[in-house]
Amino acid sequence: MVRAMPDLQKTDTQPEPVVVTGSVIALRLFDIAYAIDLRRAERLWAERAGGPSSRGRLVSTPPKAVAFGVPPLEVSLPSVRLDLADGPVAARVLARLYDFGAVTLALEVPAGGLGFAAYAARVNAVDRAVSDPARTPWAALLAQVRSDFAGALERPTTTTLEEDYLLGTVEAFDGPLSAEALLARVDLVPLLSGESRPLSASARADLLARRFSYYTDDLVVLTWDRAFIYEPRGDSDVLDVVEVANAQLLEMRYYDELLDAELPRMYDLVEGTQRAAWLFASRRFAGLARRLYALVAEVTELTERVDNALQVTEDVYLARVYAAALDLFRVHTVSAAVDRKLAIVRDTYTALYDEASSGRAALMEAAVVALICIEVALALWRH
Repeated sequence: MVRAMPDLQKTDTQPEPVVVTGSVIALRLFDIAYAIDLRRAERLWAERAGGPSSRGRLVSTPPKAVAFGVPPLEVSLPSVRLDLADGPVAARVLARLYDFGAVTLALEVPAGGLGFAAYAARVNAVDRAVSDPARTPWAALLAQVRSDFAGALERPTTTTLEEDYLLGTVEAFDGPLSAEALLARVDLVPLLSGESRPLSASARADLLARRFSYYTDDLVVLTWDRAFIYEPRGDSDVLDVVEVANAQLLEMRYYDELLDAELPRMYDLVEGTQRAAWLFASRRFAGLARRLYALVAEVTELTERVDNALQVTEDVYLARVYAAALDLFRVHTVSAAVDRKLAIVRDTYTALYDEASSGRAALMEAAVVALICIEVALALWRH
């Protein structure tokens, strides 16, 4: 159930709640391959690292309601140190591999025993630490994943396309709190925006617009690059749904950029083929048409796999969170752009195929005419 709540600033006069159990999770998603053989990756991990791995599933949701299309592979990597303003902390590291070629790296920093203002400051401190190019651990972690799973990567990518997301999660405060009471006692805006200066009323309203609750004591607030999750039961389903939406955005961006680069090359090839000698033009048209058809088939297959990464049927609450994340991240907008560019490639393929067919027909007609002329000439020569 989604609750439409007004924009509440901190109005309660009680002391701010203390986060007893909570964490800050920094996600960084990378496109590393055309596809990943997850069974092969599982075997490689068992052989090389000897550590446990698991195939992703939503914890508290029945599989028939919401399920991964192909469950991703999750492994634990060695922890890393993050240097925050109040001292170094150890961050737990998880990697999650998706069959459509994406990997998520997650750094989880514990954030318990803090008043809510200090907790929000911890969220912003982690964001600064993982965003600083001079001390960020992402490059080393990504290199480790590429190395450990090299044998499972199909057509590894040479460029690095990435998305990032930051989540503040709380499982327990120092006392029971409903969603309404929490919003009355704390100001979520500094945590969601990363800003220390007061924001305008319209900016606050935008940040707090996508708020969801199912029970009276849970709360999810989504923004473009951050989210706050209060979940006393400790399940990670909402976090997983938000991660999948980011992975879908990453892959759609990859195919959008791939087609952006392919279209000018396609136009050049078509122009070059049209200038070819008439005798060989139909063969070149047919060859280029086959190449474009292969591109369309490849992109269509992978985008369908991305679209089906998460299948939502019966869980209305998670379906709404998932739909809001897809809308917020503009996944449908990027997907529509990919579809438009694929339509251009398909139309070009059709035109080239027709041109090749016409060329072959004209060549056959010319051959028939030539044979008739030869036969007439031979007949005249005999007589």
